Amino acid sequence: MGVAVSGGADSVALLRLLLDMAERLGLVLSVVHFNHKLRGTASERDEKFVAGLAEKFGLPLHLGRGDVGKKAKQEKANLEDAARRARYEFFRKLTEGGLVDCVATAHTAEDQAETVLAHILRGTGLAGLGGIHPTTRDGIVRPLLGVRRADLRKFLRTKRQTWREDATNRDTSRQRARMRKKLLPLLEKEFNPRAVEHLAELANAAREDEALIEGFFETCGVAKLKCEDGRVTITAHDTQWPFALPVREVANRALGKRLVRKAFERLSSKSGQLTLRHVEQVLELAESGENGKLLQLPGEVDVRRDDDALVFLARRGKAKSSREYSYEVSREGSETRVAVKEIGCVIRIRSIDWPHAGRETIKSGEAALDREKLRGEWVLRSLRPGDRMRAVGHRNAHKLKRLLSEKRVSRWDREGWPVLECGKNIVWARGLVSADCAATNGTTKAILVSEEPA
Repeated sequence: MGVAVSGGADSVALLRLLLDMAERLGLVLSVVHFNHKLRGTASERDEKFVAGLAEKFGLPLHLGRGDVGKKAKQEKANLEDAARRARYEFFRKLTEGGLVDCVATAHTAEDQAETVLAHILRGTGLAGLGGIHPTTRDGIVRPLLGVRRADLRKFLRTKRQTWREDATNRDTSRQRARMRKKLLPLLEKEFNPRAVEHLAELANAAREDEALIEGFFETCGVAKLKCEDGRVTITAHDTQWPFALPVREVANRALGKRLVRKAFERLSSKSGQLTLRHVEQVLELAESGENGKLLQLPGEVDVRRDDDALVFLARRGKAKSSREYSYEVSREGSETRVAVKEIGCVIRIRSIDWPHAGRETIKSGEAALDREKLRGEWVLRSLRPGDRMRAVGHRNAHKLKRLLSEKRVSRWDREGWPVLECGKNIVWARGLVSADCAATNGTTKAILVSEEPA
């Protein structure tokens, strides 16, 4: 077992407690420390202090370092959240690498109370009321959640064990510090001396109820999430409960909120940032939002309304958003394949004798063009603003934007849409064929265009 030791009183007390119980419980301990490099020389002294503890008790030391301040600035992220993510990423690597079976952290009853209050003030639901979980799927255990900080300090004094004080814990410009120094003492003094204990009990009850509801949801709700091509889709009416219950309206919202959170979790690059207000905004989009409207959520996730569906997708940065391309197409030989890596497909272009084949040879998804009507250089490229074509079934030329909209192709899905151009004229676009170049009964040589996955 790895013991996460920052050098502060709580983590040092956890280490000493586990050392006392190691032989009885059959524990093989090691010390884990992550240097966030946030406090200059003080961070270096913390690291040195923890290394001294490991040496004193003859324990292996797993040391990690990261310039969290620089990373948070680059990502424009909250500093405390960036520090937490960096720390837990280090813990995860230790467990996945087999260096430790699990990592024990020194979260206390006050940490639990602070977390529950922070979630309430931020806006939360049942999951947020659950606060800090005693164990996690990625190997984190928190054995001190029911223990008060004052008791841990008393224990350290009986052991004559020193610890390091983090000056930032006294910085009341930080929300956590204000809760610790002002709000919780006020609640205990002016309202209820057992406020911390009751908040911890609320968290326990919320986790139990959440586990029960989550188990039920897994049997009926996850099936409503359609996951493909890096996106998660919920049909807008699927945010409505499928059964006629007396409390229909409440149940509708409960199911909808969980569907939204599940879709978000499958794509989010960061956890724990979706507030109740965000979820409500997504449900409003599902219930009455206009088609094409987009919401930007935390965790680099976007959600948009496409007709009767909500589509969640990871936000692409500028470098990844460009799907523009242009490929010259060789006219030599009877078949040409063009790999379009920008949209992950291969466009197959082949020449056949039309009279001997006839229309019955066209497979689903293939388009037939009259080769004699294709003049000039062939270019396979992405859709551009203003592109026009007189498609089969239309008397006049229209913008491809309009034609694709009629086929209910959203403006996001039109990005990178493949178009075949011959002599500056568009003769084919995915799902559309030019009426001026389509193969007819009089065609002798035909060009078949089809699309295959890369």
